[in-house]
Amino acid sequence: MTTALLTMKKISKVFETEELETHALKDISFTINKGDYVSISGPSGCGKSTLLSIMGLLDVSTTGEYFIEGVNVTDLTLDQAAEVRNAKIGFIFQSFNLIDELSVFDNVALPLRYSSEKPNSKKIKQRVTQCLEQVGLSHRIAHKPNQLSGGQQQRVAIARALVAEPAILLVDEPTGNLDSKSGDLVMDVLEKLNESGTTICMVTHDPRYADMAKTKIQLLDGTILQAPLVKIAS
Repeated sequence: MTTALLTMKKISKVFETEELETHALKDISFTINKGDYVSISGPSGCGKSTLLSIMGLLDVSTTGEYFIEGVNVTDLTLDQAAEVRNAKIGFIFQSFNLIDELSVFDNVALPLRYSSEKPNSKKIKQRVTQCLEQVGLSHRIAHKPNQLSGGQQQRVAIARALVAEPAILLVDEPTGNLDSKSGDLVMDVLEKLNESGTTICMVTHDPRYADMAKTKIQLLDGTILQAPLVKIAS
């Protein structure tokens, strides 16, 4: 039996100014189930980043409903949205967003130190070490980010996203700042994580990487172009 982790129903997003109304997303509906690997692709300006921001509770839709693990999160307050985001969602960004002054260990440990559960130092060490092993960087645990290559920094960022055991990883152009060899290594890590059960939704402009996902969503002008390939929410 499949378990729905994330469901969007008729999500639309409109940006308004005094002179202009821009429809960034129009009636977007789909479901991501536990264990899925989903790619969202399309040309620049098609709504990919807007959709990922709404999925990550960093932005809100203009109309429609959004559910995470069956809970309607459409109209949460900022504090409520932050609580759900911290508990359920791991983010991986194009620009890594690591803190240069902190070691690899401390960068990966950050989500645990700011979590509501407040694990003790032994549990933090165990979990950080485990996540760095998953991305092949346990030997770099004491290094600073500026001592690593771009591909290694992105793998540290993946470990950081994993450390709090989120329900889903939201990945935004993970290879955008990398050469092709480093990008391939990062994509291999994501593929292995999915094979071990991690649920992933990734925005990418690269068709080759988009095709690695089990489910492909193509956007054009704020609408889903390849509806037959998408699990449509009922």
